[in-house]
Amino acid sequence: AAKLPVEVALTLGLTTLNIRGVRESVLALLPVFLLFLITHVLVIGGGLLLHAADLPATIDHVRTGYQQGLSAIGAGGLLLLFIRAYSLGGGTYTGIEAVSNGIPVMRDPKVATAKRTMVYMATSLAFTASGLLLCYLLFRIEPVPGRTMNAGLIETLVAGRPFGSTFLVLTLFSEAALLVVAAQAGFLDGPRVLANMAVDSWVPHGLSALSERLTTRNGIVLMGGAALAALLYTRGDVGHLIVMYSINVFLTFSLSMAAMLRFWVRQRRRRAEWRHRALLFSGALALCATILVITVLEKFSAGGWITMLVTSLVIALCFRVRAHYRLAAAKADALYRELGDLAEVAAGSAAHGEAPALERSLPTAAVLVASYGGLGIHTLLGIFRAFPGHYRQVVFISVGVVDSGEFKGEDALEDLRRRTQETLDRYVALAATLGVAATGRMALGTDVVETAEALCRDVSREFPRATFFSGRLIFQRERWYQRLLHNETALAIQQRLQWAGRTMVLMPIRVRP
Repeated sequence: AAKLPVEVALTLGLTTLNIRGVRESVLALLPVFLLFLITHVLVIGGGLLLHAADLPATIDHVRTGYQQGLSAIGAGGLLLLFIRAYSLGGGTYTGIEAVSNGIPVMRDPKVATAKRTMVYMATSLAFTASGLLLCYLLFRIEPVPGRTMNAGLIETLVAGRPFGSTFLVLTLFSEAALLVVAAQAGFLDGPRVLANMAVDSWVPHGLSALSERLTTRNGIVLMGGAALAALLYTRGDVGHLIVMYSINVFLTFSLSMAAMLRFWVRQRRRRAEWRHRALLFSGALALCATILVITVLEKFSAGGWITMLVTSLVIALCFRVRAHYRLAAAKADALYRELGDLAEVAAGSAAHGEAPALERSLPTAAVLVASYGGLGIHTLLGIFRAFPGHYRQVVFISVGVVDSGEFKGEDALEDLRRRTQETLDRYVALAATLGVAATGRMALGTDVVETAEALCRDVSREFPRATFFSGRLIFQRERWYQRLLHNETALAIQQRLQWAGRTMVLMPIRVRP
């Protein structure tokens, strides 16, 4: 009765740990892995030593069973039986998936570190799986309903020995806790994959944002919510959960192998080793696709259908989000093109030397801008149209957002700083073409709203008569999802500044379908 509440509590705990940061979550789970490693080395080593004399008889037993199976169902039947068993055990590839997705945050040189980690994981997996299977055969362990084969093996191994019960409990606890570590791989890599997709506009851009602890907090919360939904739907049934996991894992594996195969085929005229790599990824694609097809066919009625349905809906949703962002980008480009010669003159000029000094006592338009383009330029021109002759100096404010697409080392941050400064310089040059004194202020941060608020407070202290402006896209027929996809950053900044007693005006930029 306590199984489902415990699983929910563990899911909430993992979500909280990962929001606090990767380092804390890894350190908290490290003792679990060490306990698992020690106990299973003792189980496998002890089992082989105690029954080493039975190894020849076990080999004869396996040979006899193979010959009986061969005569009963033939070589083809045995091969299909092996492929089915191998496919349904595909969940053991969790660790390899984690290493693949975690390359961006590994220690340099990243590729060499990932290769070495893969070797360690493959070696440990091969040792553990083969060692336990051999011990099953040596101890003649048979499946028993309601009990794992590992439990039967350990009970037989420690029967009548001092502290045997304690060792049994510790070993089984380490196995259960290791499943929590496996779930941690999803909390580490799932949000990272979502963040990469957000940078490429396949999912809402907010999922690429980093928290003050440099974690993709939105993605972690989404992963935690999805995990809780899956738990409640299946009522914690491991059989259904493993099916849901395996189908999606080997779908992504198959797509990855197909992409790598396509890449090396395209490199056939540039790289001499393309045949070897293409053959490697062809075999990997065949293996992953076979596991995927067999798992779907075998488990379609045991949760496979709902997995395929949900996955298809998510894929369709991603394509819809991508189409929306492309349409919005096209509309922004159209705004830029509408400006004609003015935009081209400003784009071709750069702010050289020091910008003219601004007077502290004059009314100042403080304009929040992101990238240089139609939205920012329309905002600036809209200020002069709405308040003719009132503002004779402008302060451009820009925040360089350190998201998952930028958080790739010190050089990347410097590049972000440079690009942000170049954006400000172009706006200052644009103001100069309009005969307006201007300067720029910038900052880097993971939270655009919080960083922009702090920057605006600094500007208001420097220019007490500053009024803050930002452009906001206004759709002719606004839909509920547009607020989610476009983050409503301007509204959030406006709310904070108004609460602090500063004035901020949102200049509407109309976008027609």
